Amino acid sequence: MTKKELQNKLKESMLAKDALRTSVLRMLLSAINYYEIQKGGAGYEATEEDVLSVINKEAKQRHDSIKEFKSAGRQDLVDKEQKELEILQTFLPEQLPEEEVRKVVDEVVTETGASSLQDMGKVMGALTGKLKGQADMGMVSQLVREKLNP
Repeated sequence: MTKKELQNKLKESMLAKDALRTSVLRMLLSAINYYEIQKGGAGYEATEEDVLSVINKEAKQRHDSIKEFKSAGRQDLVDKEQKELEILQTFLPEQLPEEEVRKVVDEVVTETGASSLQDMGKVMGALTGKLKGQADMGMVSQLVREKLNP
């Protein structure tokens, strides 16, 4: 997903008068613009990988907000954040199921010869290259921790 594609999606949602989707897309484009400014100033153009990174970051923020709002008993805000998260997830690539991720974790642990939690950095480095954008890295970290600390 490129920034240009998101801008086109914004136009479509505005024409369809979908207020929530329009709001989420505006927020997302704003976050991408901020990322571009932070990364290289006015001349920097976000790559497709940069855009996915920003979308993942925004989705993670929604997950965190949902958890906090649930603990505070704010169901109205939980519902709003959940709807925003669903819209954000439509722009992310399909996530691998946990069983697939578990297989990849097992393979990498075997390849790297990791045997304890001290090797976690080495394993996570290898997994980041293989699974970035395809799996929640928090879940991956948890699976590695379980594997290395039986």
